[in-house]
Amino acid sequence: MRIVFLGDMVGRTGRTAVWERLPGLISDFKIDFVIVNGENAAGGFGITEEIFQNTLKAGADVVTTGNHVWDQREALSFAPREERFLRPANFPKGTPGRGSGLYTARNGARVLVANIMGRVFMQPDLDDPFRAAEEELAACPLGEQADAAIIDFHAEATSEKVCFGHFVDGRVSAVIGTHTHIPTADHQILSGGTAYITDVGMCGDFDSSLGFDKEEPLNRFTTKVPKGRFEAASGPATICGLGLEISDRTGLAERVAPLRLGPRLEETVPAFWR
Repeated sequence: MRIVFLGDMVGRTGRTAVWERLPGLISDFKIDFVIVNGENAAGGFGITEEIFQNTLKAGADVVTTGNHVWDQREALSFAPREERFLRPANFPKGTPGRGSGLYTARNGARVLVANIMGRVFMQPDLDDPFRAAEEELAACPLGEQADAAIIDFHAEATSEKVCFGHFVDGRVSAVIGTHTHIPTADHQILSGGTAYITDVGMCGDFDSSLGFDKEEPLNRFTTKVPKGRFEAASGPATICGLGLEISDRTGLAERVAPLRLGPRLEETVPAFWR
């Protein structure tokens, strides 16, 4: 089974690039299942229902989020009724929406997707992500209820991300780090068969500060005096993601490679797709 995960869409340029490129990726490379992180899609802060729906129309099967999930208040309204919209599973009980779901891929496989947020250097401070993972996997074990299991681990600290990957190694198909917007070079298959990357990167303008116009972040670093709001950068976007091939027999990863398409970073497509 072929799975694509695309990193945080940042602003109009990021989401538009995903909408334009994703249908071709699905058809050209026969992708079975697509996950997109959408938490920065609306001007860099949160996501609207219209953006969510357009991302599904482009071919995404699930949209995950993170610490900015509620920045657009309308998300509180549509999250409870949209099964393909996920917020971190370790929000307190009673929070609108859901943190995981079991979905059907284009090839008929059952794919568990869980959205979990780290706690180190993160706000809000949510429940224990390791315990949340245990609960999700106990409820829907790989190889029993699920043919594949993907976790979007939305976190800041690399140490927390790496330890989380080892914690669930052999029990999920992949742990994919999001949040820091810079693609890391440590994509690998852990010893137990779980694909892992510390951060998949963003879908946005890389002539920026993490997808935002450079001027205000630079001003705050140099003067410590805010002059205005952070605004999403509007230049041409580069899509960053991860390509996975998952065993139909075990549900564990067989191949993993980065996906980058756009003007700023070196372009690459998983060789095993060709």
